[in-house]
Amino acid sequence: MNTIEQIKKHEGFKSKPYLCTAGRQTIGYGLNLDAGITEEEAEVILSMRVEGIRKRLANAIPWYANLTAPRQGVLVNMAYNLGVTGLMGFAKTLTHIRSGDYNTASDEMLDSLWARQVPTRAAELALQMQTGEWQ
Repeated sequence: MNTIEQIKKHEGFKSKPYLCTAGRQTIGYGLNLDAGITEEEAEVILSMRVEGIRKRLANAIPWYANLTAPRQGVLVNMAYNLGVTGLMGFAKTLTHIRSGDYNTASDEMLDSLWARQVPTRAAELALQMQTGEWQ
């Protein structure tokens, strides 16, 4: 056993927030949410989540790998915001992307509740989908 394994044993794992014995919001292996996290910790979590989304999209969308990195980035960014299931609800958008009709895909992205909720993000990602260039 090492220190990490010992802490895991003592703390136990909880995937959702809970109150610890001291009444603090806690998650994972005793991570005190009230104390917050560092930007470095947030970046590690972000990177891990993005990699997980990439893998899920590669499995869910067979033609995903054929897209350029900026267009893959649009789908990853949307899935990060909406969840992969939420992204899959953009059936018309995905159909147009698959056929290479990026202008219509962009229009479909902008004609959505999502675009009304996050207009700046949606406009930037729609332009990225159209041009195939990072924004």
